[in-house]
Amino acid sequence: MEDEQVTPKSGEAVEISQGLIEELAEFLISLLRPWNAYQIGIVLAVMALAIGLARWLGPKYYDWLHDRQGWPMARMRWAVVIHKRLPLILFVLLIWIVVPIMREVTWPSRSYLIGIVGNLALAWLVVALATRLIANRVLRQVVRLGAWVWVTLRILNLTEEFQRLMESLALDLGDIRISVWTVLQATFILGVMFVAARFVSRTTSERIEKNEDFSPSMRVLTVKVMQIVLYTAAFFIGLKAVGVDLTGLAFLSGAIGLGLGFGLQKVVSNLVSGVIILLDKSIKPGDVISLGDTFGWINSLGARYVSVVTRDGKEYLIPNEDLITGQVVNWSHTDDFVRLDIHFGTSYHDDPHKVRALAIEAAKSVDRTLTTKAPVCHIVGFGDSSVDYVLRFWIKDPTGGLTNIRGNVFLALWDIFHENGISIPFPQREVRLLGDTSTAK
Repeated sequence: MEDEQVTPKSGEAVEISQGLIEELAEFLISLLRPWNAYQIGIVLAVMALAIGLARWLGPKYYDWLHDRQGWPMARMRWAVVIHKRLPLILFVLLIWIVVPIMREVTWPSRSYLIGIVGNLALAWLVVALATRLIANRVLRQVVRLGAWVWVTLRILNLTEEFQRLMESLALDLGDIRISVWTVLQATFILGVMFVAARFVSRTTSERIEKNEDFSPSMRVLTVKVMQIVLYTAAFFIGLKAVGVDLTGLAFLSGAIGLGLGFGLQKVVSNLVSGVIILLDKSIKPGDVISLGDTFGWINSLGARYVSVVTRDGKEYLIPNEDLITGQVVNWSHTDDFVRLDIHFGTSYHDDPHKVRALAIEAAKSVDRTLTTKAPVCHIVGFGDSSVDYVLRFWIKDPTGGLTNIRGNVFLALWDIFHENGISIPFPQREVRLLGDTSTAK
């Protein structure tokens, strides 16, 4: 039974292939005829002229382009594309000057081959320029190659034979029949749909990022949700356009989702935690946070992790779940004001009123301390060898670092105490040896 199903399809493929080979052989033999041979000569002459003009105009065009440094990046990219495609552009222009002239001075059959070459060159040029809109390099090459093959078959009137050949090469899986033609259609349609979804997503994302009415976290959430919706819709619409039954796919996706729920609990937990973080606005890009020993500012919010950049240039990728379950200190959650405390001590001989005034003056002399929230200094205790104080001051730029601002305030304290005779005591110990009779003699 299997042989009876496979043999006709294999025979059909062989028959179509033989027909295409015979047509190709007949076409090649026709090129030996005199009126086709001189058309090939004209095409080659136009091609040589286009290459010569490109070599002459190319450097001049490049020098002219080099002086246009103020152009927008998009315009400059298209100018570079034109420079790379200059031989083909000149060939298309020249061949379409030759085609109407040949049709006027000779019979249509004597310019038929030149017209085909002109149509092919123009179609290839349009495809090459249009596919530059695709950002992904691999996808761009695939779409370009597929489009070149398709337009070539259309111009040569071989689309029906090619389609029949691709449909005859198929694989039967029960009631499902997958042919090479179906795969090619699916690849092309899905590629176009994903390119369209990417274009809409990028354009809309740029507008959302510029919208000041949305908070940073809501911008990220809106962009992520929009991307998921667009790409999912592109995938299912592409499959539906090809003719794939989505009923079985829905059952399969449900089974896969059940398996993912058990096998990828951590991944799903991080994804859900990321959505919660975006919704409750607990953290957002630019916030300064500390989690454990990690202190830095949030660079970006991802679907699975949050990127935190520290002062030493390290970038930590913290899972979203840790930010939900752990204790996070957000130094700039409601505002950017941060209060810092510095503890120090002075001698018991120094006037505490003068010490407090000098400490406040030292804190105010540092650039990053705020004057709108005035520094304060309090006595916090009487130690063994010093009177203990705490100096409190405010800053508004925690991303600039905390250790460096504390160091600057300590240095200002040292300078102002040294100028005013305020001493900073340190513990001193006197050691006596009991039972040592040598000193008594």
